[in-house]
Amino acid sequence: MAIKHYHFDHVGSYLRTDRLKKARADFAAGKITAVDLKAVQEAEIKALVDKEAEIGLQAVTDGEFNRSWWHLDFMAGLTGVESYEQEASTYQFHGQQTRATNVRLTGKVAVNSVHPFFADFLYLKSITPEGIEAKVTIPSPTMFLRDGRSDAYSDFYESWRDYLDALATAYHDSLLKFYELGARYIQLDDTTWAFLIARLTTEEDKSPYEKQAEDAVYLINKVLEDLPTDLRVTTHICRGNFKSTYLFEGSYAPVAKYLGQLNYDSFFLEYDDARSGDFGPLAEIWNGRKDVLIVLGVFTSKFAALEPERAILSRLHEAAALVPLENLALSTQCGFASTEEGNDLSEEEEWAKLAHIKKMVDQIWK
Repeated sequence: MAIKHYHFDHVGSYLRTDRLKKARADFAAGKITAVDLKAVQEAEIKALVDKEAEIGLQAVTDGEFNRSWWHLDFMAGLTGVESYEQEASTYQFHGQQTRATNVRLTGKVAVNSVHPFFADFLYLKSITPEGIEAKVTIPSPTMFLRDGRSDAYSDFYESWRDYLDALATAYHDSLLKFYELGARYIQLDDTTWAFLIARLTTEEDKSPYEKQAEDAVYLINKVLEDLPTDLRVTTHICRGNFKSTYLFEGSYAPVAKYLGQLNYDSFFLEYDDARSGDFGPLAEIWNGRKDVLIVLGVFTSKFAALEPERAILSRLHEAAALVPLENLALSTQCGFASTEEGNDLSEEEEWAKLAHIKKMVDQIWK
């Protein structure tokens, strides 16, 4: 069965509304109940989905309104994993410091059949308009390979390969559960490749990072094995996104050969400024796969200014020399709020940015 592709798409997270922020603060202060908070979340998600559909998106998300972090909430919900607070944050954003939350292993990793994200998806699907897809966004399993999250693997597994296989099974089973509930579009968000770009560019001994890249290819492709043919699984290769700052920079060239081996249906790539490098690696990432879409994040979600149309068209023409135009799409480079704090722009500016992208897509892919 043919996989759906959209030339106008979005990574997934949106600025939390004032009403949602207040409800989360009131819940943390003990002023409202979890039921009260859920009611506000669902009302705000319904309003968000209506706006997404109105702006012209064919795949909508819940904006990640039910979570605090883009990645940790899902990871902590798996069997054998827990959330905890470190003494200090390990995330070194440029000019900003995040909260110090992380996750760690407490046992063997497995799918959690009552993971709250499943109920969240069912609600999203129930309010998604006819003819539009409800899109799931979760972190890639490779996010377990960094920041001390797998330090205790030898307490539960005989070997590193056994652990990778178990992690792949946990994710594979989770994707199948989403599919059973009606999901046909799932995105795995991943900052690991940007981390590896930095290390493979600057470190004298690259062998540990080459091994991590090889492990990442093995892990991801094992997750993707034998999934239903009408399930679209994409990835967003993220460089970090917190209060309009970033974690990593550099060309995709050091990891292009690995990305070209990944069996995803599409790749969201960040190309919103000079720190992202040129389009040279695109051909290797696309790797001649006629059914694979490259989503160019040439618009920024970090700032309100609208990119000049002429500049975008020029960049798209440059990319199309490496990947056919029909295999390209446009998006912001990342979501608008990878954590609940959000980027430094207003909701009005957020929607203006998306309308700007839609206008250009309609002009290009008539």
